[in-house]
Amino acid sequence: MKTTIAFPGLGIEQFELNRAAFTIPIGDGITVYWYGIIIALGIVLAFTYFLWRATKFEHVREDDCYNLALFTVPIAIVGARLLYVVTNPEKYDSLWSALSIWNGGIAIYGAIIFGAVTVVVFSKVKKIMVFRLLDAVSPAVMIGQIMGRWGNFFNGEAYGWSEGVAKLPWRMQLEGAYRTEIIDGIKTKVSVDFVHPTFLYESLWNILGFVIINLVYKKKKFSGQIFLMYVTWYGLGRGFIELLRTDSLYIFETIKLNSVIGFVTCIAGIVGLVLLYIKSKKESSELENYKAAYVGGESAEVSDNTEESTVPESEEKEVDDNGNNT
Repeated sequence: MKTTIAFPGLGIEQFELNRAAFTIPIGDGITVYWYGIIIALGIVLAFTYFLWRATKFEHVREDDCYNLALFTVPIAIVGARLLYVVTNPEKYDSLWSALSIWNGGIAIYGAIIFGAVTVVVFSKVKKIMVFRLLDAVSPAVMIGQIMGRWGNFFNGEAYGWSEGVAKLPWRMQLEGAYRTEIIDGIKTKVSVDFVHPTFLYESLWNILGFVIINLVYKKKKFSGQIFLMYVTWYGLGRGFIELLRTDSLYIFETIKLNSVIGFVTCIAGIVGLVLLYIKSKKESSELENYKAAYVGGESAEVSDNTEESTVPESEEKEVDDNGNNT
């Protein structure tokens, strides 16, 4: 259960990483892996950030934050596993093998999609503005993704290959690394000497996006802006990085699923940003015209939040205090 890695271009010679962190002496022994520890830590850090953002900036009740996490985390895990199994049916010969998530095999976009749907449904049931929750959740998800990729590092997975990779100074040498090649119409694994550390590419891409989004957060112009920025940013990066990956999920045998999802969501995010920006400007202009006509031009402070700008003044304080559309 050890992974042998080296970065010869950086002067880092071969070293070993043990995938197992420790074993609990119960029965035949329960092995706890670094991957699981890192994922769990990522979830804790992500929730801590979300709780801060949601309660301090989006005026969502603390209890609602905890309840949302209790639903979203397990459903996202189910979604991640389901997407992986559906796109790799040949790996599973029984229902039990498909359910055995501890043997590995999850797809991040499954977690994102199922998690986002859960947030939307929860917001409708609790009568909380959906974009407020999505804005607070999105950067938190990035924390989980940043951490999670280092779990891939310990497992010696999520790497990529391309022509010329052996000339890169940050090339990674990994025992058992391979690329997939179509030979006589059959997918064949071909051993390679060097690979791209695509786990690192994605982690760094998300760190940069997380910094940018946090700089924008306090000055966002409308609800949903942060969520759509995340969708655009992550989709763009994942779309290109996935083109390098050697362990991609495929549709129609040759098309990389996560690249398609990445580029489509990137475009959708851009379109969404433009439409919501136009909508916010229009509503802001209509409100100013109303004030000029009926309030004699006296200007009360108006929130930059698009959804809030449409809330009557008598209801606005209740929304701000509770985060609920009552």
